[in-house]
Amino acid sequence: MMTIDLAKAKDDLYEAVNGEWLKTAKIPADRPATGGFNSLVDDIDKTLMDDFDAFLNNQKNSSDARFNEMIKLYGLAKDFKRRDQEGTAPLKKALLPIENLQSYADYQAHWAELMLNGVASPVTFDIDADMKNAQVYALFAGAPSLILPEKNYYDPKNPQGPQLMQLWTAMMTTLLAKLGYETAAAQKLIEEAKRFDALLVPHVKSAEELADYSKMYNPQTLAEFAGHISQLNLAAVVEELIGAKPEQVIVMEPRYLAALDEILAGHFEWFKSWLLVNEISSMAGLLTDELREISGRFSRALSGAKQPADQRKFAYRLARGTFDQVVGDYYGKTYFGPQAKADVHHMVEQMVKIYQQRLAQNDWLGEKTRAKAILKLDRLGIQVGYPDQIPALYDQLKVDEQATLLENMIQLGKTAAKEMFSRWNQPVDRLRWEMSAATVNAYYHPFKNIIVFPAAILQAPFYSLKQTSSENYGGIGAVIAHEISHAFDNNGALFDEYGNLNNWWTEADLAHFKQLAQKMIAEFDGLPFAGQKVNGKLTVSENIADAGGLSCALAAAKEEDSFDARQFFINWARIWRMKATDQYMQLLLSIDVHSPNKLRANVQAQNQAEFYQAFNVQAGDGMYLAPEKRVNIW
Repeated sequence: MMTIDLAKAKDDLYEAVNGEWLKTAKIPADRPATGGFNSLVDDIDKTLMDDFDAFLNNQKNSSDARFNEMIKLYGLAKDFKRRDQEGTAPLKKALLPIENLQSYADYQAHWAELMLNGVASPVTFDIDADMKNAQVYALFAGAPSLILPEKNYYDPKNPQGPQLMQLWTAMMTTLLAKLGYETAAAQKLIEEAKRFDALLVPHVKSAEELADYSKMYNPQTLAEFAGHISQLNLAAVVEELIGAKPEQVIVMEPRYLAALDEILAGHFEWFKSWLLVNEISSMAGLLTDELREISGRFSRALSGAKQPADQRKFAYRLARGTFDQVVGDYYGKTYFGPQAKADVHHMVEQMVKIYQQRLAQNDWLGEKTRAKAILKLDRLGIQVGYPDQIPALYDQLKVDEQATLLENMIQLGKTAAKEMFSRWNQPVDRLRWEMSAATVNAYYHPFKNIIVFPAAILQAPFYSLKQTSSENYGGIGAVIAHEISHAFDNNGALFDEYGNLNNWWTEADLAHFKQLAQKMIAEFDGLPFAGQKVNGKLTVSENIADAGGLSCALAAAKEEDSFDARQFFINWARIWRMKATDQYMQLLLSIDVHSPNKLRANVQAQNQAEFYQAFNVQAGDGMYLAPEKRVNIW
């Protein structure tokens, strides 16, 4: 039984609840962290891997053709002896179309095909609900990824940037040598790829900028969109991908697109090297086990993981990731009971009811804005456990056991990409899940106005029929209310009940909301953690959702006869327990829209008056925050 130092809760709730666990918890060698979410992931992975092996060895049988294709991919990925025999030949074959490119005109002729095959592109494309007409799928255009995880790593003041680039260069040098490139040729490729990457850096968005959804919506006519580049024909590749000429393309990074012609001009050789190096980096892990280990060195350095996943886990993650909805369907139907589904659905409805009450009683929203907010809640879609239907895409995914693993992954990716582009201009499927039911997480989709709670998160410590109602509300209740709160965070508040980007606020209410959001930014901005500081602007939407989630879950828990405030806050702190490498925590501070787990647990508890009463927190205690400094929005 876990020991909780209740006296210590006055000074540090997170440490009081998780201190003993933190002393003994061990981070798995192939992961950067362990804890509440991570431990559940590990348990689910073990369960599913055992099941996958039983199906692979014919100890179990499935009548689901899609599931059987997934098991075939698992078997193929697990056959390292075969992959060692095939060596580097599969990747060398895949690189030939890139190596044969002689000019931008040449690239144009193969651009769509290369993109469908998963090769990097100077412009990325996606299909999602049109943010101003959320009933129809639209075409979005964005910028490619950089070598380093975020553009601030390239800042001369950031000492981590050069160190990480050195690690990446060493990894790519080793990979290219293993692929048979001579030293001079390999060095030229890597340096040119880095130079092209450096051309992108000034023009792409930072993580903080990407966190502002409203700035994603920059619709341009096809002619305007294509007019940015003279080196390549954007209109032609768009037509090839979606089979039509769209009236508009939604540009997510207009600053980048405006600079792209200048980036490309006179730099074809750098661009070609960038394509080759990206392809080698992303595909080498599908070859021999030695190349799998080498190709993961940079990401492990970023996260602090000490070693790669073992062969079995690698095969499992690959198969599961490719057939995620199929695996989620299997997990949900096999391990998630109807009683739990009904109970959690009831909790979600309770949370919505609490939110409606709080909106009705809200003292700073005007009548017009309040009515629209309540309407948005009324129209909120709720999905629990696993979806009723798996997308038709998974009927199209076929595994060829005669082909190499790399060839299969390219073909499977191509099938998925074609299916995605086929959705352009079609009605949005509001019931289509973005996440597998076997995922320990939950989400709110602002373009669809839906909240989704996969089966995998609906277990202890988040939720259990064996836990008290106060514990469950402090766990899954707060997570549920967190996702509802996303409908009213600084991003979600911009979307109406249909998921359209549509300002439904009065000017005065919006101004007041922005003031409150600014207080939340200030509350977290600059808090020290892992030798660095929290970026309040980057994390504001998640912090608003955490605050609303905890506050509403607390209100719901208090309606139960058996309410126990201590149990509520203890489980709130328990679900955020995490032990991670310093590298991983520092990486998250740079790129993650969530605040560090310890701060999520402590700061939000400090904002709740009930926390002070439950643990007798007084001025001078470590957890004490003066009433005027406590931030409560919803």
